[in-house]
Amino acid sequence: MWRLGFFFHEIAFGMLSVFIPLFVVTPIIGGSLIDLGIMTSLALFCSIPASFFWGYICDKTRRYKVYILLSFFSIAVLLYSLAFVTNVLSFIILYVVMAVLHVAHEPPKNVLIAEHYTREEWEKSYAFYEGLTEVGFLIGLLLGLVAFTSTVGFASVANYTLYLCSALNFVAFGLSIFLIADPLMIFERRLVGLERKLDYTFRGVEASSRMMDGLPLDRPFREETFFSFGFGLVLFSLASALFFTPLPIFFSAPPLSLPASMIFVVYMLNSIGAIAGYFVIGRRAAYVNSKKQMKRIVLLRSLLVFSLVAVVQFALSPTALAGFILVLMGFAYAMFYILMISLSMELIPAGKSGLFDVLVGIGGATGSFFGPYLASIVGYLPLFLLAGSIFLAAFVVLKMFS
Repeated sequence: MWRLGFFFHEIAFGMLSVFIPLFVVTPIIGGSLIDLGIMTSLALFCSIPASFFWGYICDKTRRYKVYILLSFFSIAVLLYSLAFVTNVLSFIILYVVMAVLHVAHEPPKNVLIAEHYTREEWEKSYAFYEGLTEVGFLIGLLLGLVAFTSTVGFASVANYTLYLCSALNFVAFGLSIFLIADPLMIFERRLVGLERKLDYTFRGVEASSRMMDGLPLDRPFREETFFSFGFGLVLFSLASALFFTPLPIFFSAPPLSLPASMIFVVYMLNSIGAIAGYFVIGRRAAYVNSKKQMKRIVLLRSLLVFSLVAVVQFALSPTALAGFILVLMGFAYAMFYILMISLSMELIPAGKSGLFDVLVGIGGATGSFFGPYLASIVGYLPLFLLAGSIFLAAFVVLKMFS
């Protein structure tokens, strides 16, 4: 039940995911594709130290609920304020402040799941949380679709969209007051870290014994390094941001030229794929080799980006096939995210729980700026080819990790 507030929060951000990029480039705000890139990347860059701070402070104080409440309440206030903004600079400033406060709920949420459940239940628990909030995200996209298929026009709907998203975050704030409770005991992550060290020691003794007996090693003996794990996560986040940040504008431009309502439909398909992915990984987490599956998913993501380029380039029913590709991309992302976040809670020590969001933020911030910037210079399809190549590089790095 404690997840219910996050559900309403994600409804709001489902609407905003497509609304914000389209709103920035309208005459109301007067922004451009470059402004969108600057705003998104600046927000993510500012979120990097904020993520580390929120992760440190919540573990230091052993209080998690208060930072979740702070996040939801401040977002509600800022979204309401955005409805009165009429220039791009003010919009960017408020959006960046909102991004910094938005990440305040991420490390506490990750810790709550890790500490409320045993290691064997982490994938299932993270998948349930992400699946539930993805349903909320999908509902938000559906509300956006309904709003922007009306005949009153984008400008008339814009302010009401921000008011509604603000109200949804107030609901999330109110529900979280009553439903979220801090864990009574905080030890699961430390226990998992101890188990990893003991396992590594045992494998070292076993390898030494086999070599002394003249027997070959039955499995490679090496310690998994956090560097390659973290670098792979940064590359994955970078490629995702390069691809997805300018995507709403790409769909609205030739050759696809989709109206705002159809862009919401396309993103709904991506969200449906993600829900299916969370459901599958939640059911099959106990039978999945996390490290091997994670690499395969990154490779699949790369191939899907290249496929989208081919579909658009050769005009092979581009709208329908692009929608199908986004379904598969959502499915792949959901499985990758659950495996990656569960593994990160093993590797990242207590007190540094925000490091996962920091790594995601580094890649996301860089990609969010260069995505729209490169799209305006070289075009969308060369940009997507670059994103696919970086996904491929992430696959190679993660192979080095495990």
